[in-house]
Amino acid sequence: MTEPRWLDADEQETWRAFLWTSRLLNEALDRQLQRDSGMPHAYYMILAMLSESPGRALTMSELAEVVHSSPSRLSHAVNRLEEAGWVRRTKHATDRRATIAELTDEGYAVLVETAPGHVAEVRRRLFDPLTREQMLEFRETLHALLEALDPDHTAPCAPDSG
Repeated sequence: MTEPRWLDADEQETWRAFLWTSRLLNEALDRQLQRDSGMPHAYYMILAMLSESPGRALTMSELAEVVHSSPSRLSHAVNRLEEAGWVRRTKHATDRRATIAELTDEGYAVLVETAPGHVAEVRRRLFDPLTREQMLEFRETLHALLEALDPDHTAPCAPDSG
């Protein structure tokens, strides 16, 4: 049996810093969105991805892919967004098996109202602590990790994703 490749001290420190940074950043963004708009970060991402899509609509399977969610978790979230009047579900015109999630005008207005505070929090927590050079190096590092984790470039932030 091959001996495991344990993390050395530098790798262990990097790994733990990554885990904590990811967790703390996500928690900070979630708190800000809950405080300012009463919605979790996951709901904001659904609204944002729909707003960036042609016709402000995606099939539920496309939406699940771009927000990296399981179909059941996404369905629950979209139910809540529908109850709020921010998203509408309709049947696909040509594929009877597919359901379309569409951002409503009210949902778009909520997104427009919420986005400035969210962007300010992203800037404050992620970009302001870094120099421009550090940010560009960080982006390169993230793209290297994305290449290893997502070689088909399905992530909406991948260099070749469009």
